[in-house]
Order: sequence, then C-alpha cells, then structure tokens
Amino acid sequence: MVKVLLSNKNCFLVCLFWFASLVFLKAQTTSKIPAVEKIYLHTDRSTYFLGEDLWYKAYDVYAYNNKLYDNSNILYVELISPEAKIVARNKTNLELGLGAGDFQLIDSLGVKTPGIYQIRAYTNWNRNYNDDFVFKKEIEIIDAFDDDFIKNNLSKITSNSVVVGKTAQTSDQQTFSVDFFPEGGSLLENVGSIVGFKAQDSNGKPVEVKGEVFDANNESVSFFMSAHDGMGKFPILPIEGKQYYAKIKTLAGAELRVDLPSALKQGYVLNFKSLKGRNIVTINTNEATLGQNLNAEVIIICTSRGLSYFETTQKLTATSFSFELPKDKIPEGINQLTLYDSNLKPQSERLVFIEKDQDLEVILTADKSIYKPKEKTTLNVVSKSKAGVSKSASFSLSVTDMNGLTEDKDYGMSISSYFLMESDIRGKVHNPGYYFDSSNLKRLDHLDNLLLTQGWRDFLWKKLPKANDSITYKVEKGFTISGRVKQLLGEKAKVNSNVTLSLMNKKHMNFFGAKTDSIGGFKFENLMFSGKINMFLNASNDKGKVKGEIVLDSIEKKPMLVSFEEEPINWTQDMFTVTKNVNKKFTAFGVKPENILNEVKIVAPKKKRASSLYGIPDFSYVVDEKAPLAGDIYNFIQYAIPGVVVDGSSVRFMRYTEPVHYILNGFPIYNQSDIDLLQPIDIERIEAIKGGASAALYGSDGNNGVIAIYTKPNAPKRSENNLFNTLKNEIDGFYMTRVFYMPDPQKPNVELDNKAAVRNTIYWNPYVHPDTTGNAHVSFDNTDFETKVKVDLEGITATGIPVVKNTYYTIKK
Repeated sequence: MVKVLLSNKNCFLVCLFWFASLVFLKAQTTSKIPAVEKIYLHTDRSTYFLGEDLWYKAYDVYAYNNKLYDNSNILYVELISPEAKIVARNKTNLELGLGAGDFQLIDSLGVKTPGIYQIRAYTNWNRNYNDDFVFKKEIEIIDAFDDDFIKNNLSKITSNSVVVGKTAQTSDQQTFSVDFFPEGGSLLENVGSIVGFKAQDSNGKPVEVKGEVFDANNESVSFFMSAHDGMGKFPILPIEGKQYYAKIKTLAGAELRVDLPSALKQGYVLNFKSLKGRNIVTINTNEATLGQNLNAEVIIICTSRGLSYFETTQKLTATSFSFELPKDKIPEGINQLTLYDSNLKPQSERLVFIEKDQDLEVILTADKSIYKPKEKTTLNVVSKSKAGVSKSASFSLSVTDMNGLTEDKDYGMSISSYFLMESDIRGKVHNPGYYFDSSNLKRLDHLDNLLLTQGWRDFLWKKLPKANDSITYKVEKGFTISGRVKQLLGEKAKVNSNVTLSLMNKKHMNFFGAKTDSIGGFKFENLMFSGKINMFLNASNDKGKVKGEIVLDSIEKKPMLVSFEEEPINWTQDMFTVTKNVNKKFTAFGVKPENILNEVKIVAPKKKRASSLYGIPDFSYVVDEKAPLAGDIYNFIQYAIPGVVVDGSSVRFMRYTEPVHYILNGFPIYNQSDIDLLQPIDIERIEAIKGGASAALYGSDGNNGVIAIYTKPNAPKRSENNLFNTLKNEIDGFYMTRVFYMPDPQKPNVELDNKAAVRNTIYWNPYVHPDTTGNAHVSFDNTDFETKVKVDLEGITATGIPVVKNTYYTIKK
C-alpha cells in the first residue's frame, strides 16, 4: 500500500477503533452476518448562502450495532443540484470509519442558483444493496442579495399561510389524503384495536386534521385528532358484520370521507404499550379464532435489521395474553415484533421503538454565557460514564450564527435520528430531530404514531446478499489502476510483459511493478494518494524492448444514478429573518459571495515552464535563442549537460560505465529508438539527476544516473505518437480537505479576515476527541456581530452510541 498524501488525524483514532472493534471482530469470524455499512454526514449547517463553504464529517458504521467500521477507505460524497445533476464529487478518505471534507458553493463548482440541493454519500460496497444504504440529505442554498426573490417568498408566507405548531398549512389547501393503519396489520371482529392515521397534502407535507368514525348506520363510534405532523391514533371495537368510515376535516376547512379497512373474522392482533418504563406486549384474538385453535401455540419473534434478538412461544387459552418484552435482550432503536401461528404463518406485525438508559454522560459547555465581539470562546466536552469513567468517542463540532433568531426550531436530521430511526424506516421522515429532542415529553408517543403509519424497511433486510452470493461491488481499501497489454495490431494478449507504474507529484514519487497474466491483464490495488497526481504506465518485455499497446481500464468509478426530484424551498418567517440578517451584516462589511463578483478574464497568461517531477535536479539546461545548432539529440545532450560521455547513441556520466536512464516528458523510456527520433529544435529543457538521488527515485533503473528531457508544448510528438506501450495521465486521488479559516492577529489577511468577521459558521472542527480523562477543549475567536450562537456537537462512542448535544451563548458588546 502506498500513501502519498494523507490527512493528519489524531492518533487517538487507533485506540478508539481498537476498543470499538474488539467484540465486532470476534463476531465476524464466527458469524455470517452481512458486512453492511451505514454512512452518516454531519454538516455544519443545513441552510447556506451562495458563495459559502459546506463542511462535513463522515461516520461509517457497522449497520447492526452502529460501531465505527474499518471496511471501506473510499467514500464518494456528491453534491446534486435541483436539476438532479451531480455538480461536485469528492473522494473522501475514510480512516477507521471516519473522514471529513468540504464543498465550495460557488458558480465555478456548478452551484449557480438558489434552491434545494442534495448531498449524498456511499462507498463502492454500499452499491451491492442498490439505493438502500446511500446516505441522502437535503440542504437549502439561498441568495441573500436577491431582494425580489426574498420579497416574493415573504408575500407568500404572510398572505397564504397559517402556522400550526411546526407545520405551515396554506389557507387554500383543498387537496389532501388520509390513510389508516390498524395496529398489527388488520382489524379483527369483536376485538378492540388501535388504528393509526396519517394525513398529508399532494406534496407529501403533513396536514393537521380532526375527524369522526361512523358505522354503516351513520352512528358515531370514535373521534380523533392529529397529535403531530398529521399523525395520530384512536381506539375502535369492530362489531361483527359492520363496516366503518371516517369524516375528516382540515383546519382550513377542507373535508374528506375515507372508508376504514374491513375487519377479519379470525386472526390475531399485536398490541404494544410502554408503561412506566416497562414494554408490554399483548396478543389479542376473538372467540371464533380461539374455538378453532384451542390451546394452539403462537410464536413471537423480535428482530432488528434482519437479526433475531428475542423469541418466545405462548399457548393461548384466552382471548388476551400479555407479557413484558425484556429490554436488556433487544437493541436500542426500531425493532419488529412478528406473531406466527402454529403453522409458522405470520399473522400480525408491530414496530416498536426501544429507548435505553445508556451508561453515558456527554456534557457540552462554554466557559461563559456572554462574550464580546471577537472575544475568544472555550468549549468543554466531557464524555464519561455515570460513575465518572472516561468514554472513548469521536465528535464533530459546529458553531453557527443564529442570525436574528432567539429560539432554535431546527428539527432536521441528526446522527441519532438517522442511525436509530431514519435509516430503518420507509420513506422520508418530516422533522426527524423532533423525535429525539429529550426536552419533548411527548416525543416517544408521537414516534409510536410514526411507526404505526410509516413502516419498517423489512423488505430490505430480507434481500441482503448471503455469504455465498456473488458480490458485484468490492470493498475499496484504496484506488485501483488496471488494464491489459495487447499486440499493437490485433487483440492478442502480451503475456508476462513487465508493467511499470509511476505516481508522482511535487513531494512524492513511487514506483510499482507487475507482470501481465494469461490474458495480458495487470492490476495495481490499494493505492493511497491525495490530490492530483501524475500517473505513468510503461510496458516492456524482459529484454527491455517496448512492444504492444496498453489498454487502461477506467480509474474513476461511475456515479450511481440520481433519483432526486426538484422541489421549492419551504420559506418560513424564520428563514426570511435569517436571510435579511445575513444580507445586513454582509452589506455592512462590504462582503459579497463569490458568485456575484464580476467575471475576471485573463487576457495574456504568463507562460509557465513545466516543473520537475522529482524536486531539484543536479543540473538543468533551459534552451533559449543562444543554444547552438546540433546535428542530433546526443550531441545536443553532450553540449547541454556537463560530465557526460557520448559514444554514438550511447550516453553515460563519466563516473559510471553504463548508459543513463531517460525520462521523456515524465515517461520512463526503455527503447533507445524513442530518443533517436527527438530533434534538438523541439527541446525546451534537459535535466540531469545522478548519485544517490537517481537511484532513490527510479530504483535500479536510476543506478547510472538519469537524464530528463522536456519538449516544447507545441513540438511535434514524433516519439509519443508511437509510444502505445506508454501512458501518461493526471488522475485524482482523495479530496484534500481544506482547513477551516480562522483569523490570526499575528498574520492578518485583510480580504479573508473581512469575510471571516461576518461568517455564518463561526467554528468547525470535525475531530474532537476526548482524552484519557474523558475531556476535550477547543478555543476560537468570535465574529464581530452581536448575535445568539448555537453550538452543535454530534458523534458516536466506541460502543456505538450516537450522541447529539447543543448549547448556546450570546455575543454582545
């Protein structure tokens, strides 16, 4: 494995991963559980303005226990426009399940207009499961200087909307739908049941409703009202032979009639309740079923993400039977309860959410509650057990300007909502963070309504590839460069050819060798390099003769298909407040996003000489108008480079007895005829490398020194036209994450410091790791504006517990 340029991460990660994977590695050797990865990206914000930067931290976990997973090393992170086009793509380096990166939301990148964009992330291994384990998150990008656009959206807010809790509902709303979901899957005659419901408009947005249930005689039997985001539940006792319907009305006055599902004559119904921390499961049936299946046994199985955690067999002697679900035997998050009859036929199913009291206390505090503009803030993070023992974890920290807001109403995606709920549930969840706000006393009851109506992605776990199935997409531990060598004319493979690979940038140079196989194929795997790098491939036989043609496989992995439907930004009064505040402070400091700057046209760019790929040579000769005429390239070399001996076409340094090794425009040359074709008039520069440096750079090929020849950009490619056995490309490695800019009083930068004074993300740190005492501290300088500031901490412990913590402080003169 080769590492050319890698991000510098805290060595603490090694200890973190070692501890996190002890149990997992043992399980891997004794179990056939599929090695499924889940990805989560923590972004510094969810709303941005044109010209800003988006920062992210990547977490790759083992899907069955949420522990950091050292499986893939390449994560593809893509930014998708409202038109469903990939405008930017980063190959993020994952080390021990962690990585970081950024996007510049500028016109040159492809971010040209405001709208809803999508950021998605996946590994090559994820692709074995289609779209099921691809991380997706929507972000809003706004133009703070488009006054007409802002005013038009504000007028829509003030004239057409009524705010109901967290849901904006238009007054002219007439099109909506309501679906009903009996608990356990079906209603059963003469058995009291719970029915969940969900109301939404034609765009899939929640609609608050109330309604009444009637029987066929138009007698009212139940009443209901949505509790949160158009969802709720109500009790009903279906009487034998009767049908039921509901009349529903929105707060805006629109009405709808919907028939309830018909009740079964025989069967079973699962009921779940959480009472004072105890999880009670009840099996209900009717006399008709009991009479036909007296003393019949039923089986209850609790599964999560395709794994069975609890199983019990019960003999039914009455129409109702209850038992407690042991919390210590099942994992935290969504679990699926399935009831099977004596013939192992599934009869009823219920999703339940299990919340556990973890032995973990993560505390996030600021050293003050009020700071002056530009004053330094110190944040303290504590990660310990309840007994005070340090708990290993990796956190990412975002500090953002609330821009005029005094209350935080952001219920968007978090690492807790994603790993414990969103990744295991069908469809998109509206305001997922709402269900993980510990200050919300009704959140678990409302989450239960969500599970009654939205559904478990059970189909996903049932179709996962088995251990002996053919896997299409392999785990990527690094980059792969592969291809085949064939005859120049024809397709016959060149077997046992020597293939040399060189990877070079300004700081590093690495060489690799391989032999072609029976079909002429070669492969260099698990290569690790960052940024743009020059790749050189050369094929030759054992005698050094260059025959054949290299056919290179595609190095870039083709992106997955995009399934993203354009939708408008849902403007609210809060968003208008934030946008106007950003406009105000940017204008006050004369700062404008890059997108609205006038285009700069370069009329006459300065010519740049090709740089050396191996650092400073021992001697360099640049051809100019004073260069003498020479009959051939070898006489020219003798004139240009001191200390060489030329004998016909043989060139060597005085200190050596063997010929030099040639490099032409970065290509290693093994065929003397390629040098014979060069004309002195086409040469731009000749360089010499000798001594230990040439051997260190080129191995045994450089033992007798190296002469590097660079031709003029417009020179006829007399030799390269014939070099089918040689390839040269500039390729991209891992994205080199930029450093979040913070002003330094000791090194002022007028332009950057002016923008930083009004930055919306005040501080970003993707790698906050508590030390052996369980403590971590970070410090940074605040901005110039008076404002309220939100501190958002997300991360995961070594044992797979997702963590979300927030705190607030004020900047005031």
